[in-house]
Amino acid sequence: MRVHLCAVGRIRSGPERELIDDYLKRFDRSGRALSLGPAREHEVEDKRGGGMEAEAALLARACPTGALRVVMDERGAQMSSPEFARKLAQWRDQGAQDLAFFIGGADGLAPDLRAQADAAVSFGAMVWPHALVRVMLAEQLYRAATILAGGPYHRA
Repeated sequence: MRVHLCAVGRIRSGPERELIDDYLKRFDRSGRALSLGPAREHEVEDKRGGGMEAEAALLARACPTGALRVVMDERGAQMSSPEFARKLAQWRDQGAQDLAFFIGGADGLAPDLRAQADAAVSFGAMVWPHALVRVMLAEQLYRAATILAGGPYHRA
């Protein structure tokens, strides 16, 4: 199952970029034997200032056709790392070829995009900057792969 991080905004060089690249590389290596990955980022920017609706259109275009769509949203389901791993495995086992995570910009995700999603996931009730959400999601994807593989990275 290919994984897509569809996100508003570009992350240039710096600590966040290094962490995202490192965790996604680890995920690709760990997930390969589990039919998880590869992971790709799709960065979009609304240069015309159209707001959440324009960003939603760009995110939708970045998402592969037929992908299972998951929004990262503070109103979404909160789960432990093992629960997240089991959810990834469930989506994979149900036949999802592509899994797309949507990360909004400064104003969040448009209500219509949230309503059309197959699932919503939250890293807690707090609002996080999009760069940190990407780092945390990349890390949780890697952690999920190691949990499913029985590796030592995650200790309950």
